[in-house]
Amino acid sequence: MKDKILLTGVKPTGTPHLGNLIGAIDPILNFSKTAQKTFVFIADLHALNFVRNKENLKRDTYEIAAIFMALGLDLEKSVLFRQSDIPQVPQIASLLMNVTPKGLMNRAHSYKALVEKNTSAGVDPDDGINMGLYTYPILMAADILAYQADAVPVGKDQKQHLEFTRDIAGSFNHLYGKDLFKLPMPLISEETGIIPGLDGRKMSKSYQNVIPIFCDEKTLQKSIMKIKTDCKLPNEPKDPDSSTLIQLYTCFATAEQTRQMRHLFETGGIGYGDAKKMLFDVMNQKLTSPREKYTDLIHHPAQIDAVLEEGARKARPIAQQTLEMMRRVMIG
Repeated sequence: MKDKILLTGVKPTGTPHLGNLIGAIDPILNFSKTAQKTFVFIADLHALNFVRNKENLKRDTYEIAAIFMALGLDLEKSVLFRQSDIPQVPQIASLLMNVTPKGLMNRAHSYKALVEKNTSAGVDPDDGINMGLYTYPILMAADILAYQADAVPVGKDQKQHLEFTRDIAGSFNHLYGKDLFKLPMPLISEETGIIPGLDGRKMSKSYQNVIPIFCDEKTLQKSIMKIKTDCKLPNEPKDPDSSTLIQLYTCFATAEQTRQMRHLFETGGIGYGDAKKMLFDVMNQKLTSPREKYTDLIHHPAQIDAVLEEGARKARPIAQQTLEMMRRVMIG
C-alpha cells in the first residue's frame, strides 16, 4: 500500500457502534498507516436519501469526524473532509451519468431489495424510492474517481459498489481514452467476520442491539452484562466458537488472552458473569484514552471544523483537476 491512494467514505446516519469500529473503522486506520495518501470523507450527500433533519446530520457528521480523530487517524498523511464541501464531486457524478447504463443501476442490491419489498407488499415497485437512492452508485463512483483512488476498503457485502465504479470508469475510458481513470480495487479485510450484537445477531442499529463506540464506562459495562448467553453453569464446558462474548473478546484482547479465555470456556473454568467482566476490562482498557479525546472534541466542535475545512482545502484541487480532465475530453 505504500505507493497507493486509499479512499473511504462513512455515512453520518446515527452514532457509530462497535460493529462499525471492528468491521470498518479499525481496518481503515490500519490500511492508512502504510498507504501513500488516505482520503476519508463523511458522506453527508449520500445520507440525504434517508436523513431529513439537518441538525441530526450535523451532529452525526461531528461524531464520525471526532471518532476518526480520537482513534488516531494520521492527519499528516490523511485527508478528512465532508463530502458536501467538494462541489466538484456532484458535477463529476453528473458527467458520469452520461456513460452509465441504466441497467447497471437496476442491478444495485439496495435498489433491488426495496423493489422486492414493495412488490411483496403489493404497492408500486418504486414506492418511496428517490433518484438519490437510485443513482447513489454513480455519486459513489464520483467520490472514488475524483481522487484517482487505487483502493477502497469495503466489506464483503459491499464488493458490488466497487464493481460498479470499475464498470463506470471502464466505460468512460473506452469512450474517451485509455487510462483516464484508474480502476480501483476493493480492499477487503479477511480478519473480521460479522460482529455480533447484544442478542447474538449481527450488531446493527436496525436490531437495536448495538454498543456505541464511545458510550461512557458505566453504559459500556451495563451493555456487556446484557449480552445474551445460554444457560450453562459456570463449571460446564462451553463452545467458544458460538459465543458472542468470545467473538467480541477476540477483537480487543491479545492473542494470549484470547487463547486463555477459550481454554476456560472449553474446560468449564469460567462462568458467563466472570467472562463478561473480563470482556469489559479489555474493552474499557482500549477505549478509555480515545474516549476521553472524543469527548473533548465533541465539546469543542471548532477543532473538528478546522480539521474538516483543512481537509476540504486539500481535496478540492484534486477533484477540480479530475473535473477539468473530464470536461476537456467530453466537452472541449
